[in-house]
Amino acid sequence: MAHILSAVSGQQADIVPITRALLSVSDKSSLIPLAQFLHSKNVHLLSTGGTAKSIRDAGIPVTDVSEYTGSAECLDGRVKTLHPKIHGGLLGVRGNEKHEADMKEHDIGKIDMTILNLYPFESTVNSGAGFEQCIENIDIGGPSMLRSTAKNHAFTTIVTSPDQYEEVMECMEKNGGGTTLELRRRFAARAFALSAKYDGMIANWFGEQLAKDSGEKGTSVITRVYEPAFQLKYGCNPHQKPAAILSPLNKKLPFQILNGTPGYINLLDAANAYLLVKELRQATNLAAASSFKHVSPAGAAVAVPLTDVECAAYEITPEDASKLTPSALAYLRARNADPMCSFGDYAAVSDVVDEDTALILKKEVSDGIVAPGYTPEALEILKAKKGGKFIILEADPNFVPDDVEYREVYGMTFAQKRNDVIITAEHMTKNVVTKGGVSSLTDAAIRDMIVASICVKYTQSNSVGFAKDGMMVGVGAGQQSRVDCVKLAGRKVKTWYLRQHPKVLGLKFKEGVKRQDRVNARVRYIEGDFTPEERMRWETQFVVVPDALSEEEKEEFMKQATGVTISSDAFFPFRDSIDHASKVGVCYVVQPGGSVQDRLVAKCCDDYGMVMSFTDVRLFHH
Repeated sequence: MAHILSAVSGQQADIVPITRALLSVSDKSSLIPLAQFLHSKNVHLLSTGGTAKSIRDAGIPVTDVSEYTGSAECLDGRVKTLHPKIHGGLLGVRGNEKHEADMKEHDIGKIDMTILNLYPFESTVNSGAGFEQCIENIDIGGPSMLRSTAKNHAFTTIVTSPDQYEEVMECMEKNGGGTTLELRRRFAARAFALSAKYDGMIANWFGEQLAKDSGEKGTSVITRVYEPAFQLKYGCNPHQKPAAILSPLNKKLPFQILNGTPGYINLLDAANAYLLVKELRQATNLAAASSFKHVSPAGAAVAVPLTDVECAAYEITPEDASKLTPSALAYLRARNADPMCSFGDYAAVSDVVDEDTALILKKEVSDGIVAPGYTPEALEILKAKKGGKFIILEADPNFVPDDVEYREVYGMTFAQKRNDVIITAEHMTKNVVTKGGVSSLTDAAIRDMIVASICVKYTQSNSVGFAKDGMMVGVGAGQQSRVDCVKLAGRKVKTWYLRQHPKVLGLKFKEGVKRQDRVNARVRYIEGDFTPEERMRWETQFVVVPDALSEEEKEEFMKQATGVTISSDAFFPFRDSIDHASKVGVCYVVQPGGSVQDRLVAKCCDDYGMVMSFTDVRLFHH
């Protein structure tokens, strides 16, 4: 068994005055204001190399570490601070009789604060540098001083990032030039986390190099270090506490919170919804929007003008619709794909949210929105929603996630390359397997294929999606059978069409019936399967109780359905899905292909006059 060291006691104090500080940073942002502040507090500054030069050039007195230790830097700078006068000054326990005697005997002065960054190893690797250069950018002195200072945090302060400088100065200003134990402990914890991450990066990289040399896959160890960003009220359910959002150490989150308090599922929705609209924007060059519920889209759309009939179904006048901005138009379409399921949605918009978009959201029951920005007018409208609790997230459009994503489930950590494939028109046109070939595809059909495919990419599998006129009109998510996905989504397509039936558009509601109640009443009118009690309550919403919409009327109206696209996240294993899709106006089919039944499914499409493309890209999402 390893020998366990006993604690070393000293004279513990909450406030420790800073009399000497060592500064050695590669990131010199905000360095000079901090050095000026420390000098104004009569702190003796020690420094090395370029940091010392920057401080000296600013007219601030500083002592080189080599002068302080009496030992010159050597070995091409590999040895600068690895000296007893440095680490003794950091590790000496104040008030401990033996430590104080040793420090006096060896002429070791106390160093009360270390301000450092570590060599940019990660940046060096990412730049494509060779093995030897990467090795040279492994910091030795920095982590050694970091750990020495953090270990002795009862008496010494470790500062590892410019974002801590302001807090350090405020703390010293309030406490007579000293730091508090609470701050020193927090900063020490962050320093050890940084050290763990740094060593983990090196270990990961070294393992990858060994794997390349040996031809074996995988690495010997993977280390990931997170820091808490903010606490959540609970996880998926109220009994799942504690819950929190964390971020990889020293990396920003992809969003910032402008208003409200997002929950666990809100943030899952926001991440998936924003990725969906961002990719739609990239693929179509049109403003895009999505409406998410429980980590699957209820609707998604790009900015395509509305027909007069759609205007009537979506409760907007043609005149007002013609004035909508692209973002507002996209969200209006996304919300009206399945307005019953979109009740209480989480919205995402690809472009800056303007006043038009905010005014549409203002009328709807919604939990929140994520977008790359907001006009002041839009932000004011949205902040007032839900009594000020409406969740507003601003996405960083330049955020780039790591190539590999991790998930922990039941003691297992899953790792995979993230699904960063970008669906484009090329996927739709490169392998058209039905009669007529690629010339059978119109620009509108290609657009709708893209919309439907990107939508199913962010839908819980198994999934299929139907699109028409740049919007999803039916999404079938999370079914074990693919044909059940088609039936579920197909029912939604039928409902979307029948919302435009003259009898549905002609329903006369009493004054005061709320918007969502009107939406629900129309859907139930289309479905028609009331219980006696339900029918009685439903009828109270109308000035005149409407005649039923008969099955014959529905079937006759659905005969005009055409131009619909279906996309599947995986291959169709049988023709039954195509047979069912034919009932709701499908003319275009897009799927990965790869089934032993591909030829039979293609023949089925030919039988119905459909055009089918194989993308060779499976889009399972779990």
